[in-house]
Amino acid sequence: MAIDRQPALFISHGAPTLVLEPGPTRDALAALGAALEPPRAILVLSAHWETATPAISTAAQPDTIHDFHGFPEALYRLRYPARGAPQLAVRAAQLLAAAGMAAAAVPGRGLDHGAWVPLMLMHPQADIPVTQLALQPALGPAHHLRLGEALRPLRDEGVLILGSGSVTHNLREFGRHDYAAPPPDWVSGFNDWLAERLAAGDRDALLDYRSRAPHAACNHPSEEHLLPLFAALGAATPGLAPQRIHAGYTHGVIGMDAWRFD
Repeated sequence: MAIDRQPALFISHGAPTLVLEPGPTRDALAALGAALEPPRAILVLSAHWETATPAISTAAQPDTIHDFHGFPEALYRLRYPARGAPQLAVRAAQLLAAAGMAAAAVPGRGLDHGAWVPLMLMHPQADIPVTQLALQPALGPAHHLRLGEALRPLRDEGVLILGSGSVTHNLREFGRHDYAAPPPDWVSGFNDWLAERLAAGDRDALLDYRSRAPHAACNHPSEEHLLPLFAALGAATPGLAPQRIHAGYTHGVIGMDAWRFD
């Protein structure tokens, strides 16, 4: 039986409470999961697993990691009991090794909230095997673009590649702005620039976003929440424009955009 090609996605996962609180991003992720052809397995690159060199989880039954503090008790009771995908982990490691990026196997790594929160909305039955690949923030956007390029063949094997981060992410500004107000210019200006460059396929500008984009360092004091976007971009079919499938803001400064790369 033929396997349908899966897309690569970049989603903004927001606060862990996204899974509990009604809102447009929560609805958009639920609708996205329902609309997509169910993948054979899912490979997640989350902003909340950082390593110096590539690493991938080979857990057969990954734990649900509650890697946050001070949130409602109901959040800590949630579990996402999806099976792991150790065979996918081996295949991904082979692809990375062939591209000169050896990945270490990490048997005990579970799913952090950058993985299980969006997956709980997209695939609430937890019936699709999932594994995680770590980010290497010290190595920058070009490295993560190469990661995505190396992993691109997985899409033709029925694997959904999911980059989970945030299109803007300055927690120092969190809580200092009106939740319901439009985003300040320094936030919307960066996001608009990013959307324009993605639509134009301008990889050179995107890779150099910290120099070229307006207010780049203000929106991303550190890079880990934007790096999954570069992995999804690398996994895209060359020449096909990405699709912005959701846009919005929460807490005034956190961009909640989602992009689909076919």
